[in-house]
Amino acid sequence: MGTGGRPEESTKGARTRQVVLAAAISRFGRDGYRPTSVADIAREAAVSPTAAFAYFPNKEALFLAAVDADAAAMIEEALSKANATSNTREWRQAFFVGSVEALGRHPLARRLHAGLEPDFADRVLEVPALTELRKALADRLRTDQLEGQVRPDIDVDAIANGVVAISLSLLRSVVQLGDNATGIYAPDIAAVIEAAIDRTPPAASGRPRRRAAAKTSKMDPGRRK
Repeated sequence: MGTGGRPEESTKGARTRQVVLAAAISRFGRDGYRPTSVADIAREAAVSPTAAFAYFPNKEALFLAAVDADAAAMIEEALSKANATSNTREWRQAFFVGSVEALGRHPLARRLHAGLEPDFADRVLEVPALTELRKALADRLRTDQLEGQVRPDIDVDAIANGVVAISLSLLRSVVQLGDNATGIYAPDIAAVIEAAIDRTPPAASGRPRRRAAAKTSKMDPGRRK
């Protein structure tokens, strides 16, 4: 065989890289960038530091790869939750709710949204998975246009960009105010988008508004007066 076992070596290398990356996501997510060394991550991955450097030239490269991988996994979770329904309006709500829920399972992504890594604050806007997310959202909107559920005059790429921006703002609010304080508004955010782009917006429903108002009254005793 001319390749002499190289495919097996390549597969083993890919597995080692993935193990190092998983350890980096865990360690950076728990302790942060500055206190964590590549040696710490290598120990957690049960490999030598030399093995880690074979795949990532330095700590910063490993950190950025870990951020990108954790953000991609979080976005995939949110889209999987949304794709579990074929109903267009339920899909949007499920996406926002799924994003909030997934953030709690991805400590490194959450750490960046919380502003705990100021040297890498811009990375939140630059993760490659956001490009894929914009494409997925735009493709869904195009499908909805063809099915007559979304207005034909909207620019689906611009709307997809806007949805991503809203999603990022929601996640930033989650880490600052807490899941309970912001997750309740996910249906209302979806409703705003529906009102803006749907061919026939749904009839106004008081249920989410009452829930939000009830939450506000508990937080602000002065409203009871």
